[in-house]
Amino acid sequence: MGLGNISITGNYPEVSKDTMLSKLNILKEPFLENFNPNINDRIDRIKRIQKLVEENIDAFHKSLREDFGSRHEQLSLMADTMPVINNAKHALKNIKKWVKQDNRKPNFPLGLLGSKAYVQFQPYGVVGIISPWNFPLTLSIAPLIEIFAAGNNAMIKLSEFVPATSELTEKLINKYFTEKEVVIINGGPQTSQSFAGLPFDHLLFTGSTNVAKKVASEAASNLVPMTLELGGKSPAIVSSNAKMKKSVDKIMMGKLLNAGQICVSPDYVFVQEDQTEEFVQHAKDHVAENYPTIKNNPDYTSIIHLNHFERLNELVQDAKSKGATVIEINPAQEDFSQQEHHKIVPTLILNPTDDMKVMKEEIFGPLMPVKTYKDFNETVSFINKNPKALALYYFGDDKTEMNNVLDNTSSGQAVMNDVLFQFSMHDLPFGGVGPSGMGAYHGYDGFKNFSHKRSVLKGQNILDAGKMITAPFTESTEKNIKRLT
Repeated sequence: MGLGNISITGNYPEVSKDTMLSKLNILKEPFLENFNPNINDRIDRIKRIQKLVEENIDAFHKSLREDFGSRHEQLSLMADTMPVINNAKHALKNIKKWVKQDNRKPNFPLGLLGSKAYVQFQPYGVVGIISPWNFPLTLSIAPLIEIFAAGNNAMIKLSEFVPATSELTEKLINKYFTEKEVVIINGGPQTSQSFAGLPFDHLLFTGSTNVAKKVASEAASNLVPMTLELGGKSPAIVSSNAKMKKSVDKIMMGKLLNAGQICVSPDYVFVQEDQTEEFVQHAKDHVAENYPTIKNNPDYTSIIHLNHFERLNELVQDAKSKGATVIEINPAQEDFSQQEHHKIVPTLILNPTDDMKVMKEEIFGPLMPVKTYKDFNETVSFINKNPKALALYYFGDDKTEMNNVLDNTSSGQAVMNDVLFQFSMHDLPFGGVGPSGMGAYHGYDGFKNFSHKRSVLKGQNILDAGKMITAPFTESTEKNIKRLT
């Protein structure tokens, strides 16, 4: 989730590892005496997160627009500020249920004799967060809600790609929280590397698979358990029986929201061979209806940085040079040779081959490769031959096809006849699998993810089970071993 392997120019102040370590030690201090923070304290912290965003919502929208160059405040409302507020409300409503012990059954006959077994949810301690630039609040402040619900403290390394938002976030966190609760770190690439090597009790990283490997390597020096929220190439399959216009509208919405700079954006699409022209026409209609102009249209988000803009253009040129048909959807026929912002028009890439970069790399932009198939099983076969994606989308009403996708593919999430909304479901875990991530959070699953699940067994005094299975070993102890274990 997030493109973490593009370079950025400019001088960004670095924070030394020793400085971060001293701040981390302060965050760890409360856990030296008390490893089970009061639930009222947890609730208070979540309320402060909600208050922080609600009281500064306009300032956040302004900083996000400044960082992106062109990003509508309603997109920031939908994708950054409201998710934090809604996640906080959901946690406050449910936290008292979440923290209850999870009762389990002891083996027979110990349970019958009075033994008790349960799982106790304990805080890990201090959770580190390395957040990306594409949704700076949703992927930095929102995870704090479940981290706080689980009783942890936190240290967050924010993205240098969105300096205005990162600086505002640091200022507000320092206003609403103490250095013994949460600390914000702003710095350059070296700071991120040093941050990943700190002895956290858990680490959440959101970014690219390539950078995740480096982060995991740094974290391994301290055996820090990790949650990795990555990305990959999320496919969308359009069945031959799908309602084409509705399917294309949803797919293109998911591809063009935030100019495709979303980890769960459809990365490429499968269309039945003889329906390609219909797909293309509906895609053109969708763009014309929703973005009649693009160049100076605040509804259409710009690419975050020049290097990423150039990278996306290079993907298009590589596809052209290798024989793909490229269709740039530019309803007003605007000239983008000179522009104030880094905008790229919606671009369809027909008949992409596996050797094209656009089919090898996560796109993270408004480019849509369109692959064709004759037999539906070709789609499942192709998906399974490639790294597991964060999301997989299917459009159609054929239950056999739908079950084929659900039963015979693997992905972080599977979505039928919709896109993106799985991320907003409080009661669905959000995470990847294999190269698209490990671990999952959101709602109760987030609370559990950021909790140590401690096994507790309370013995009983009626029967000394130990004496029944220890030496001297006899025929009787053999019977007891089989009975008790």
